[in-house]
Amino acid sequence: MKELISFEPIVDKNSKILILGSMPGKMSLNKVEYYGNPRNHFWKIIFDLFDADFEHHYDKKIEFIKNKGIALWDVIEKCEREGSLDVNIKNEKSNDITSLLEKNPNIKAIAFNGGKAFDSFRKSIGFNKFPNLDYIKLPSTSPIPGKNIRTYEEKLKVWEVIKKYLN
Repeated sequence: MKELISFEPIVDKNSKILILGSMPGKMSLNKVEYYGNPRNHFWKIIFDLFDADFEHHYDKKIEFIKNKGIALWDVIEKCEREGSLDVNIKNEKSNDITSLLEKNPNIKAIAFNGGKAFDSFRKSIGFNKFPNLDYIKLPSTSPIPGKNIRTYEEKLKVWEVIKKYLN
């Protein structure tokens, strides 16, 4: 199995919420883009939350989330995985999220894009290290149906919680 390596974080001094995924899928890794699979709901949800016109160009997407105070990263820095399913992740090594949070004190919450990101963070860092942060487990935006299948509209409604950290 080939070792996969995640991307660098997208974060700046204005970031107020950190959205953590688990590990980019195969298509995202090939494109070198967070949520690069066009079937993934992530970018559509983000633009719809702000009633903004969807942007197709990756640089414009990144500019949009930075302007909104949203940071992106993955809990897992390196792992082995066949395909794109989180269930197939093996030998994971976590990113240094502790340092990122210490360098970016304006971040007030971490939102987890799916159960794997939440569970990996809980195991590698835990929720006691940063007691002043809010932790939000959100339904995955993945196009792969999971055990908690939700419609797009249901996901969008739950994801609205991130807006309260961006005012």
